Amino acid sequence: MSFFTKKGIKAILFSIPVIVLMFTYSYAQHTNSVQTSDSVVTIQNTVETTHAEAAEHAEESDKLGTTLALWWAIPFVGILLSIALFPLIAPHFWHHHFPKVSAAWALLFAIPFVIQFGGEAWHEIFHIYLLDYIPFIILLWGLFTISGGILVKGSLKGTPQVNLLMILVGTLLASWIGTTGAAMVMIRPLLRANAHRKYKVHLVVFFIFLVANIGGSLTPLGDPPLFLGFLHGVSFFWTLHLIPEMLTAAAILLVTLFLLDSFYYRKETIVHNPDEATEPLKVEGSFNFLLLVGVIVGVIFSGVVHIGHVEVLGVHMAIQNIIRDLWIVGMGLLSMKLTKKEIRDGNEFSWFPILEVAYLFAGIFMTIIPALAILKAGEHGALAGLIRAVKEPWHYFWVTGALSSFLDNAPTYLTFFNSALGKLGLSEEHLRAAFIAGNVTEQLPEFISYLKAISVGAVFMGANTYIGNAPNFMVKSIAEESGITMPSFFGYMLKYSIPILIPTFIIITLIYF
Repeated sequence: MSFFTKKGIKAILFSIPVIVLMFTYSYAQHTNSVQTSDSVVTIQNTVETTHAEAAEHAEESDKLGTTLALWWAIPFVGILLSIALFPLIAPHFWHHHFPKVSAAWALLFAIPFVIQFGGEAWHEIFHIYLLDYIPFIILLWGLFTISGGILVKGSLKGTPQVNLLMILVGTLLASWIGTTGAAMVMIRPLLRANAHRKYKVHLVVFFIFLVANIGGSLTPLGDPPLFLGFLHGVSFFWTLHLIPEMLTAAAILLVTLFLLDSFYYRKETIVHNPDEATEPLKVEGSFNFLLLVGVIVGVIFSGVVHIGHVEVLGVHMAIQNIIRDLWIVGMGLLSMKLTKKEIRDGNEFSWFPILEVAYLFAGIFMTIIPALAILKAGEHGALAGLIRAVKEPWHYFWVTGALSSFLDNAPTYLTFFNSALGKLGLSEEHLRAAFIAGNVTEQLPEFISYLKAISVGAVFMGANTYIGNAPNFMVKSIAEESGITMPSFFGYMLKYSIPILIPTFIIITLIYF
């Protein structure tokens, strides 16, 4: 079939082991259910059992965190610095060899880790890949694949009003189809609408601010950090509590965009040809929106339904999460099957961005193990000084945000999420129980104040640099392919993010944190 390009086949092959693994999980659960078919277990008992077993693992992980020295995190720092610096200082080498660099850092950590800690090390590795990495990549792959089958066409003219509306629509979409999905759907229509404009770099920059970052703050589908939080016990709908922060930041930036774009628009001499043929606005591949709704349903299902669990390689896997991941893979494969090749060609769709994320995050999730364990150990670990220094919500907001600007916001979120749990002597099991009971704010008010700050910091400040969030570089690359000369790494910061975003975040701090 025409959609099975060489890279497309690679992406499908990448998903096959995941599907096989998930069916293995399902079979193991089926076997387990046959053995216990005479017993009836309530959802509450299932949750309590899962919590007890996971608490046992959390206790073992905390012990590991008190044992590990800080130098175990060197490969984690190394891979993140590689992602930040190699594209700038050795772009040709990085483009061709980044999977090898990621694998090298992963092995540099994993081999001595397994030699030193044996079975405990293997358990930590299986735990983070089965519970975090695989679901994380499946969700990104599903959103990326489906949104790449939606093509917005039409003769839009890039006036300040039209540009404001398009970026506003992208901002609203980002929480529901992901920052990656919204960026894929909206960036090319924005560029086509402004092809006649001389000044348009600012449009791409504000697109990165709002669509690729801040707009994704309202659901776990929006941005990878929030999805990791969802995987670690945060309720799907809790992130809607971030609406005030999101609306405040978006309002400030949208007003700034409109004023700046109006200024540049008045500087340009734009001649409108009344005889120019116009194409009505239309959306092709719109059935993919139904598939995106399917992804949302799958994620919500896994957050509200508690079926039971199955043990795989010593890791307790929730059955509802397995069903969710299989469902998302199915939605993505349906999109590939049903979407016409012409639509994906119109979007200049390729598999490279998602393959890049898969390779790099495979290394990140491996090397982040010691950092997470040390932080979970709280004041008993090697980062006790940092844990003691970060005390107030605004501390978490700025520390999480600053690191998210230069590292990657997903692992940064997870790091300080665990840090906040460790500081308060809590576990994910306490958190899940509080969310299930429906009174998490009353039970854990201090942690919720930290969680808000961590969530907003990780999502919002991913916009501070090109490397803060995965879609940022993708949007930059697409703009450059369209002939727009984008600012350099530091030019982006000095001209745009520091003078525009930092004052916005100061206002957010004063109002909310």
